[in-house]
Amino acid sequence: MTLWLSSGLIFTFAAIALILYKWWDMQCIGVTPVRTLTFIAILFTSGLDVGLIMFPLTEFGGYSDLSESPEYGFANPLAIEFGFWAFLIWGFYFLTCFYFAIIEPRVKFFEIPLVKVVNNAVIIGTCAFTAYLLLVNLPWYLPQIGDGESVVPTFYAIVFISIGLAVYSSSKIKYVRILSLSSSVLFIALIAGMWVRAFALDEGSPGDFLGTVGLLGEYFTNIHQFVLPINDYHEFYLFWWFAWSIMIGQFTARFVSGIKTWQLLIAMLVVPSIAIGVWFSVLFHYHDEGLQVAAITNLAMITVGVLMVVNSLDSLIRLYTDNLNLTAERLGRFNYVLFNLVAMIGLTMLFQLDFLRIQWVGALVIALYFGCFAYIVVKKRSEVAAIKSSPEENILDYQKVELAN
Repeated sequence: MTLWLSSGLIFTFAAIALILYKWWDMQCIGVTPVRTLTFIAILFTSGLDVGLIMFPLTEFGGYSDLSESPEYGFANPLAIEFGFWAFLIWGFYFLTCFYFAIIEPRVKFFEIPLVKVVNNAVIIGTCAFTAYLLLVNLPWYLPQIGDGESVVPTFYAIVFISIGLAVYSSSKIKYVRILSLSSSVLFIALIAGMWVRAFALDEGSPGDFLGTVGLLGEYFTNIHQFVLPINDYHEFYLFWWFAWSIMIGQFTARFVSGIKTWQLLIAMLVVPSIAIGVWFSVLFHYHDEGLQVAAITNLAMITVGVLMVVNSLDSLIRLYTDNLNLTAERLGRFNYVLFNLVAMIGLTMLFQLDFLRIQWVGALVIALYFGCFAYIVVKKRSEVAAIKSSPEENILDYQKVELAN
C-alpha cells in the first residue's frame, strides 16, 4: 500500500506542475459559477469535515512524544499537524477541481459505466466515513454524556440528525451557499472566541500568539518531508485526502468563479491554509499552556463540527444522487430523503463495525487517477492538448446558481 500511495503522490504533484505550465493564465469558469468569496467558502466547508475541529487536541501529544514516534523529530507538533491538514495536500483539490471544470467535459472519462460505478462507490463510502468520524469522536468532546469513552445512544441521535439535515439540504443546491457561508462565519467566531478566552486565562499577549503562529514556519522549511508518507498514521491521512479529492473536485468545479488557473491555485492552497493555521495555533496554545477547554467551548466546537459535517455530507449526497439520477425531482422529496437517510445510516454503521476502511477508498481513487491519465494518453491526447479555454457552454453568470435545482 505504501508503494501505491507514493506512486499516487508523485503522479499528483507532477500533474499539478503540468497544469500550471500549460494553462497558467487561463480563465476557469464552472457550470454554475459563484463569486470568488462564496467559492472559497464552499471549498473550505465542503473540503473539510469534523476532524479539523476534533482531531488536533487529541494529536499534539502524540506528535511531541519522540520516544514513541522519533520520525516526527524534524518539526514541532504544530507544524506536523498543519502538514497533515493544510497547504501541500490541498493541491489534490486543485488538481481535481481543474480537471472536472476544464478537462473532463472534453474527455468524459467519468461517464464510462465502470468508472461511474467506482466513482460513486468512492463518494458514498467517504460520505459515510465522515459521519462515522463524528460518531466516534463525540465521547472525547462531550464526556459529560456517558463515560467519556463509549458511544451512547445520544451520540447516535446527534449523528443521525446531522445526516438527516444534510440529506434534506442536499435536495436544493441553493442551500449549499447558505450552509457554506454560515459555517465559515461560525468557524471564524469560534477561533476569535477561543483566542480571547485563552489570553484571558493565562494573561498572555498577542505577541505570545504570534510566537505560536511562528512555529508553523517549520512546516515550510521541512515541506519536502510531507511529500511522501512519514509513517502509517500519515499514510492514513493521505489516503483520506485522496478519497476526498475526487469528489470535492467534482463538486467545487461547478462553482469556479472565472478566476485564472494560478489564482485558483492560490484560492485552493493558500486561503484555506491561513484559516487552518490560525485555528491550529489557537488549539496548540491551549495544549502547550495546559489550558482547560470549558464545557461551553466544547459545545461551540461540537456545534461548528456538526455544521461542517452537515455541509460536507450535503455536497457529497448531492453529488452522488446527481450522478446516479436519484434526485429529489425524480424520486420526490419524501422518497429522496428516506432513501438517502437509510443508506447513509447503514453505511456509517459498517464503518463502526470495522467492515470498511478509508484506506481502501483512497487506493481506489489513486486507481482512478492512473486510469484517467492512461485514457487521455491513449484516446484523448489531441483534445486535451487543444484546450485553450473553459468549455464554451460555461459562461460567467452568477445568477445561474439561483436557477439550478
